[in-house]
Amino acid sequence: MKVAWAALAATTVSFGLNFSAGVFFAPAAGAYGVSVTVLAVAAALSTALTGLAQPYVGTLLDRIGARWVLLLGLLLISAGYLALAVVQSGWQFVAAYTLLGGLGFAGSSSLTISTLIGRVYGKQAGPALTKAAVGINLGQLLTPWAATALFEPVGLRATYAILGVAGLAATLVIAVVLPADKPASRADGKESLRGRGRIVASFGLHAATMYVTVLILPKHATELDWSVTDAGRLVAVAAVAAGLTSAVLVRVLRGRAPDLPLKILHALRALSMLLIFVAGDPITLVAGAVIFGLSSFPVIPLTMAVLSRGLDPARLGRTLAPAWVAHQFAAATGLGVAAAIHALTDTYHAYFGLGLLLSLIAFTLLEKKTRVPGTARHR
Repeated sequence: MKVAWAALAATTVSFGLNFSAGVFFAPAAGAYGVSVTVLAVAAALSTALTGLAQPYVGTLLDRIGARWVLLLGLLLISAGYLALAVVQSGWQFVAAYTLLGGLGFAGSSSLTISTLIGRVYGKQAGPALTKAAVGINLGQLLTPWAATALFEPVGLRATYAILGVAGLAATLVIAVVLPADKPASRADGKESLRGRGRIVASFGLHAATMYVTVLILPKHATELDWSVTDAGRLVAVAAVAAGLTSAVLVRVLRGRAPDLPLKILHALRALSMLLIFVAGDPITLVAGAVIFGLSSFPVIPLTMAVLSRGLDPARLGRTLAPAWVAHQFAAATGLGVAAAIHALTDTYHAYFGLGLLLSLIAFTLLEKKTRVPGTARHR
């Protein structure tokens, strides 16, 4: 149980700092002399770097253990915020955000958490993964709320510094609480995700819309005449909804397969993209953010629970790494496309229409017959 709670705390720090970057985009553009488009491209590069690092992270997870990989990742992503507090130019901002943020998130995100929990809980990892995923929602609730509350009284740079110090302090506590672990095995090589291709593809399409929405939704709201503070808190609203879903799923998944809940969440995600796409008033946009939250973030642990069934825990890091490479590169592609659309049209509106299409395709992939080794065939 201690491992699940430590993982929850880790995801609170990791995802909170990573996904709250979008809250800073509007004020950072003026303070550092870079356009919002450049910031979106930096987010895409950071996400791509996270993807490129996944095979190496997977190897480290199997060779030195998940604890050290997790702590190093948390250290880097927290240090990234401290660096952003002191950089003096746009290129320095992009470099710190891309390198420290991208590598830090690579080591402290779901591949590491999934491997850590999968080795401890085995076939019963579903509820523990879902509990740890509550940290994703807590991070997205607490960090944007803290940032928007700090902008006015202390300024942008001090806000970066405060959040970076908080991340380092939390990392220290996690280092004390999280039990020491050992490399799972000396076995070389990895298993295959063969037979799980549709799930991996659906996971990638999920990422292509999730990252864009989390990072860009605040800016999209400001373009609909929302204040920076209110726009930033849209992410927190989505996080509250996601946290409620994750809490419910912890109970639902006890003794039950995650396949059907996963399909339902993908269907709801398509509805959220539709609402954000057509939103012309605050109520519709908030409704879209709420449904997006409750149906997006819980997809991560549910997908990991489905993908990891029947896999050898000794090779779990290396085996799951390709799924996270696909996830991160899809996310980076989505951010790049969103940046290009904004550069051409001065709005992200068209991207949410594309997001609706991608979400429908992701749902359709899960509706196809899929055989996961070690399970019965399901529709």
